[in-house]
Amino acid sequence: MVWGRGSVVRDVNGKEYLDFNSGQMCAALGHNNPRIVQALHESGETLIHSHMSMFNDQEIILAARLAEIAPEGMNRSMFLTSGSDSNEAAMAIAKRYTGGYEIASPAVSFHGMNDSTRAVTFSGWHEGYGPYAPGNYPIIAPYRYRCRFCQDRPACDYSCLDTSFELLDAQADGPLAAVITEPLFSAGGVIDLPAGWLAELKRRCEARGALLIVDEAQTGLAKLGTMWAFEHEGVVPDIFTISKHFGGGVAISLAAITTDEIEEKASETGLVVGHSHSNDPLPCHAAIASIDIILEEMLTDVAQRIGAYWREHLERLASRHEIIGDIRGRGLLQGIELVSDRVTREPAYARGREIGRHCWRTG
Repeated sequence: MVWGRGSVVRDVNGKEYLDFNSGQMCAALGHNNPRIVQALHESGETLIHSHMSMFNDQEIILAARLAEIAPEGMNRSMFLTSGSDSNEAAMAIAKRYTGGYEIASPAVSFHGMNDSTRAVTFSGWHEGYGPYAPGNYPIIAPYRYRCRFCQDRPACDYSCLDTSFELLDAQADGPLAAVITEPLFSAGGVIDLPAGWLAELKRRCEARGALLIVDEAQTGLAKLGTMWAFEHEGVVPDIFTISKHFGGGVAISLAAITTDEIEEKASETGLVVGHSHSNDPLPCHAAIASIDIILEEMLTDVAQRIGAYWREHLERLASRHEIIGDIRGRGLLQGIELVSDRVTREPAYARGREIGRHCWRTG
């Protein structure tokens, strides 16, 4: 790829493609969005990099802007460079705050590809990189389409959580530090949470003195029709993380946004999290511009509108094609599950790869 504008990218041969994945989901505001380009130019004329131990103006402005759009009471934030970094930092904060070290995550989760986040990534990319540090456990995912507990029942009855926490309680070495989850499982198959599941998960965390971390990398900042996907469930986590299109295509992550109480206690323990480019003014400036775009262009409403149109389109396809077994998701993050038989729900992996290659060939 050599060029991009909006939703279109061009390769070295001059062929153009509709970039249906927004790069790696990081350019959801459009490739080379003019507001992002302007922010980068302004930083290029003022300050690109600053030592992480000293505040810079863009970092402070960004933290203030985030506090305005975060749930009430969630005022503390830090900035790193990727979703993996942010989830690693969130888990470190949970460990320092609770005194525990064990972390659990649903079995379809994706949280990153450094060692600590790969250890709690169970949707793939997990095997062959160990051994991992002890204390990372999968819990049963609420995958209604294939759930062996309540697939044929009217609604999720939380049997998955009953079984998961029975096992966690039995094998835990000490107090559980946290459960980290996505509010809609993206890389694991665009799997919606059953109604009430996230609230029930938080209740069980609270009963054990553990924190609930919500990974909003692929779901936050208006993508699903609300500013944060956990709002849809009526739940406020203890810590949440964002990355992907936070920088409008520039590498930055919100390592964690949390409460005064959690930040202060973690800091008192001597918590240190950071990298050479933590809190740099250039990506912080880009992130400020991305928040401006999201608010001024009312992208939560846009996501709802596009989501409704897209769901209707997918349902029309499903009425014509038996290969579509299930439709899931909301807003800009929706997907279909391909099956060779709708009754047995046998996956159609080979056909999925064929469809992907066809889309690539046709741009």
